[in-house]
Amino acid sequence: MSLNTQNAELFYIYDSHCPWSYASAVLVEKVLSAFPNITLRAMHIGYYDGDNKVSATTLADVSEFSQVVFGANYLDTLNYTKDSTLAANLMAWVQNKSAKSAFELLTKLQHAHFVLGNELTDQESVSEIIDELKLSPPAKCLQANKLTKDAEFAIHDIIEVQEIIGTQAIPAMLLACNESLVLLNHNLYLENPEAIIEAVNIELENLS
Repeated sequence: MSLNTQNAELFYIYDSHCPWSYASAVLVEKVLSAFPNITLRAMHIGYYDGDNKVSATTLADVSEFSQVVFGANYLDTLNYTKDSTLAANLMAWVQNKSAKSAFELLTKLQHAHFVLGNELTDQESVSEIIDELKLSPPAKCLQANKLTKDAEFAIHDIIEVQEIIGTQAIPAMLLACNESLVLLNHNLYLENPEAIIEAVNIELENLS
């Protein structure tokens, strides 16, 4: 791309256990591949706290309007409540300490959860991924009983962003450049992820 994207940032508000976030991560990957100089700000909202479930209706909708696949092992877990606390802690840590690894970590966590059926609620469930990426998170990031301070700060930042954009819906993708911010309607591109590249290109031209 010919645009100067050095000052551009992509804010991605998501939950690792949210099926729509799983689908929209494909769009994030397309943007980062097409615009490698864009800085990703991955912000885990910690929506799933052990009290809520994912419905079969939601999965049917995601499958209809996106290209992602849900594994049989994951489908077998729909009767159980979901808890993304550990993932929120881990993602907040990596975003602060090794931001370049954040999206790769997220995609591996999503694959483990939505394809392999890994609930990601204890250290053992994420150890293989952590070792593969050569990460060394502190023990406090590998527990699911409470959010770390970093994760709480991330959620506070998300609330501030949501007040600016006027919606609490997740996932959310926002493009920032030269102190301007625009909300990308990810729903328009789930069926054809490549189309978001041109959309971002147009927005960058408008924001430049």
